[in-house]
Order: sequence, then C-alpha cells, then structure tokens
Amino acid sequence: MKEFMLIFRLKDIADFKPSPEQMQERMNWLAGIAAQNKLVDKGNTLLPFPESAKTVKSDHVVTDGPYTEIKEFISGYIVISAESINEAVELAKGNPIFHQVGGNIEVREVLRRD
Repeated sequence: MKEFMLIFRLKDIADFKPSPEQMQERMNWLAGIAAQNKLVDKGNTLLPFPESAKTVKSDHVVTDGPYTEIKEFISGYIVISAESINEAVELAKGNPIFHQVGGNIEVREVLRRD
C-alpha cells in the first residue's frame, strides 16, 4: 500500500471558514476514508494569513508569505493510503470542497524513507 498526501487548495480567503454544515459534510467524507482504513494522518488546517507564513530562500533571505499574486492558497492536507495514485484520486473526488467552494485537491505520492 502506498501513501498519498491530499493537499487542499482554495481560491478565496472567504472560503477558509466553512459553515457548520459544510464542515460536517467534510468530516463525513473524512470519516468515510477512515472507515475504509485508508486514513494515515488526519492532517491539519494551515492558516492562510500573511503573518502566519514565511518563505526561507537558499541564501537565507526570509520573506513574508503568502504573496498577493498567488491565485490560490493551501488550506490544509491529509495523508491517505491507496494501492495507486488512481485510487487516491478517486478518494479525493468525493471531497465536498468541489461543490462547496470550487477548490481543488493536489494528490502527491509520499516517498517513505523508513
């Protein structure tokens, strides 16, 4: 079984705080993945505000972030297990973020170095 990180991206800062109904729908989706024993890490929500993010560059220069020119921001992540990236994509497709706010989910395989 492989591990995949699902990275949640939103387009609008207004979508960052879901309604109680939207949050329940998201929790139900997450519970469905957990019920299949495919939830590796429930992840976390990441704050989108500039004061909560910095970028450290290779020359040790630190800048504020995220930047205003960014069209979307990462709002959080989870890690799931799946046989293939195609299975991980199918699990991601069930997330209510698509019909709730029009966000997107990046699916990335995790390279384990254990």
